[in-house]
Amino acid sequence: MSAIAAKHDTAALMAAMGRKARAAAALLAGSTAAARTRALELAAAAIRAHAPAILAANAADMAKATALSAAMRDRLMLDAKRIEAIADGVALVAALPDPLGEVIKDWSQPNGLHFQRVRVPIGVIGIVYESRPNVTADAAALCVRSGNAAILRGGSESLASSRALHAAMVEGLAAAGLPADAIQLVPVADRAAVGAMLAGLDGALDLMIPRGGKSLVARVQAEARVPVLGHLEGLNHTYVHGAADPAKARAIVLNAKMRRTGVCGATETVLIDRAVLETLGRAIAGDLIAAGCAIRGDAAVAALDPRIAAASDEDWRTEHLDAIVNMKAVAGPDEAIAHIAQYGTQHTDAIVTEDAAAAEAFLARVDSAIVLWNASTQFSDGGEFGFGAEIGIATGKLHARGPVGAAELTAYKTIVRGAGQTRP
Repeated sequence: MSAIAAKHDTAALMAAMGRKARAAAALLAGSTAAARTRALELAAAAIRAHAPAILAANAADMAKATALSAAMRDRLMLDAKRIEAIADGVALVAALPDPLGEVIKDWSQPNGLHFQRVRVPIGVIGIVYESRPNVTADAAALCVRSGNAAILRGGSESLASSRALHAAMVEGLAAAGLPADAIQLVPVADRAAVGAMLAGLDGALDLMIPRGGKSLVARVQAEARVPVLGHLEGLNHTYVHGAADPAKARAIVLNAKMRRTGVCGATETVLIDRAVLETLGRAIAGDLIAAGCAIRGDAAVAALDPRIAAASDEDWRTEHLDAIVNMKAVAGPDEAIAHIAQYGTQHTDAIVTEDAAAAEAFLARVDSAIVLWNASTQFSDGGEFGFGAEIGIATGKLHARGPVGAAELTAYKTIVRGAGQTRP
């Protein structure tokens, strides 16, 4: 097949998917909460039932992914425990309160008109993501819960895994009597498919959500002709204040960096007050090195241990997604907050301290989607927020911010009830 013919076929495929999604969205929006709940419960059961097939598909993806970094391979890899966690996530979304029809605001005017602002689906959502096949199930579940149709385009490296998970989700939809086209997976790796989605699929798409690396998000934000719910890289900080409890600080920093280095909630830079650098800072550095983490520090930090390399300006701007962490000594909260403002991505930042006033000032002044006090940045996750799952961590300031769960995938309309009023 010629390149021109292939491009035409992809364009036709994507246009057809858009039309099917728009039709399915209308049916899904009119479905009952009970039907959507049942679809998700059945989908979770299907994932568990088809675990061997999903594992086999993932093994095929992993065999082809030799060029990926260790962090990306970790994101791609599925095992029995992770598949069970995916199924659990879908089941948790099924158990969430249904957001559709929720009354956000209720008020009346002196003229007798009664107003209600209620949640409604957005419509058709396009989701582009890389490497992580679990996003296929998470995104599908959240869209079903919120009454939205979805067109999913996973990375080419995870295509087989995503197909297997998608099949289980569709099985749940069909068994519950909901349209299978409500959740569609782009079946080809052709990059032109992403271009078609960014163009809006002839008006079928209402929202684009990118979930992946910096280049993917940048492309979507630059080229999309539909609204974008942005998810930037997680260049996260943990600030160890001078009044930090040493045991808490050591445990939190180690977990924030090393629990899973390839997730967007991982800490990439540790800031530590100079007053405790020689004591607590030295202990934290030792913990990280013992755990296999490479440290890149400023001059004061590098002086703690000959195994600590000098940090470059680029390090402060890098989401390592690996067992590498930056470490810097600061004079106090003002310098820590200024560093976060300069180098952070408004994703997730934490302070460790027993000084409540210092903590509250940090929480108020750090302009990030998620700010934590005495807790690991790895809690930056929709499941940990009680959302069951998430499509991503939105770092913008319009529509949604932080973990994007089912409620964040809704818009609203205003219903006005009158008794014959006319406007003078």
